[in-house]
Amino acid sequence: MGNLSLVIITLDEEHNIERCIKSVPFAKEVIVVDSGSKDRTKQIAESLGAKFIYNEWKSFGAQKKFAAQLASCEWILSLDADEWLSEDLQDEIKLVVDNDGWGKNVFKIKRMSRFLGRWIKHGGWYPDWQTRFYRKTYAEWSESETIHETLKVKVTPSKLYGVMYHTPFDSIKDQVDSNFRYAKLLAEKKLKEGVRITNPLLIVIKTISKFLENYIIKSGWMDGTAGFVIAINSAHSYMIQMYTIYVSSKKELKDV
Repeated sequence: MGNLSLVIITLDEEHNIERCIKSVPFAKEVIVVDSGSKDRTKQIAESLGAKFIYNEWKSFGAQKKFAAQLASCEWILSLDADEWLSEDLQDEIKLVVDNDGWGKNVFKIKRMSRFLGRWIKHGGWYPDWQTRFYRKTYAEWSESETIHETLKVKVTPSKLYGVMYHTPFDSIKDQVDSNFRYAKLLAEKKLKEGVRITNPLLIVIKTISKFLENYIIKSGWMDGTAGFVIAINSAHSYMIQMYTIYVSSKKELKDV
């Protein structure tokens, strides 16, 4: 077993956690940081030898930083429970650890997602490069990121070429529900940054543009029905985000 800690954050992941952990059989230790699962995530993780720790949820960045600080190994691989490694990627990561990184310290991994029964290779979904594998002294998660967590690195990441697999949504409803949650958070972030929208026509134009970007320009049509649904939902999420900003902007003007 190599000098590698597999670190995972979870919440009600009983359907995913076993596959995730088993895809890194060479990890010296597995650390699962959970924010309050009500299902069998804890029992499954511990049965596979993982250290299971509860930590109150604050943000993705804060949770991943807390989890990484628990790792005792020099190398850290950070995965979400709905992600797992291909055999090719397993071999690459083992070689990196066994050869002390060949002088490199941070690595990006390409992620391929499965949605509506097929692997998505267009529409901006692939290759979805993720910086997740690193020597612990060369990177740290940012606690300030409340939506999309960011790994702050001290060197330019190198690339691995095996694939990390991902199942982000269980259904169209699951994707739509996520759209509402994340669009609201993104709108709040942009409002704090000073973004304002006062012309409703801009919402219409940008929503249509977002669909065309994903479906035509980024070739989402090549992923069939799934590609169409992804493009529609991407535009829908963007519309919610802009409409939230628009309503807040109009309220500000009214209150002046």
